[in-house]
Amino acid sequence: MPDFLLPPGLDPVSGAILVLASFFTSGLTAAFGIGGGVALIALMGVLLPVAALIPIHGVIQLGSNAGRLWVQRRHVGWSAVLPFLAGSVIGALVGARFVVEVDDGLLKMLLGLFIILVTWLKFPALQKSGALLSAMGGLVTTFLTMFFGATGPLAAIFFEKRFPERRAYAASHAAAMTAQHCFKVIAFGLAGFAFAQWLPLMAAMILSGFAGTLAGSRLLAVMPETGFRQIFRWLLTLLALDMIRRGISAWY
Repeated sequence: MPDFLLPPGLDPVSGAILVLASFFTSGLTAAFGIGGGVALIALMGVLLPVAALIPIHGVIQLGSNAGRLWVQRRHVGWSAVLPFLAGSVIGALVGARFVVEVDDGLLKMLLGLFIILVTWLKFPALQKSGALLSAMGGLVTTFLTMFFGATGPLAAIFFEKRFPERRAYAASHAAAMTAQHCFKVIAFGLAGFAFAQWLPLMAAMILSGFAGTLAGSRLLAVMPETGFRQIFRWLLTLLALDMIRRGISAWY
């Protein structure tokens, strides 16, 4: 990307990497249901300052999930999504009051640890989660996303077993994540984050992300998964470990 379209401190090569990453990670999520948001924030953590990481990631994921929701909109199970969204509003409002108080180095270390946890741990799916439990899930995961950004794997446990049909699960998860990131972006805006200087980069990443969503949706039925997830997990782990290293370095 040209220098004049980039925020201060970000070089054209890094900008181009982020735009390409948005394409591939959105395609990953469209094809496999989850994973793209975690992969993207791990890479963004290497290239962006911590203060901008969670808000900018939120905008990109809002665009990516909104595109995924549009493509898969016919399969959304709103009876499970709406209570989740109600809790998400509260989680965003509460989280916005605390996130600005977290030390930069500490946040990088916690983010790296979080990525490793959601990459390797198997969370129990909630098959019979009622409206109250879904609302609590929305509250807790949205509160956590104010600090860690990519909580899609955690939110997925409230939808995975309720929708055995993969398209219904993917569409409902997309609806929940679209609203969750929307609330998060609004909360950061009200807290005073300056999104304006990031607009050209965010627009380019959202457009490339939508292209990735279209590509991933088409590959959903034909892309082989054998061996892929294991390689994917190790790549995420390496990025997360580097993020932890840089967080520790900020203290010394």
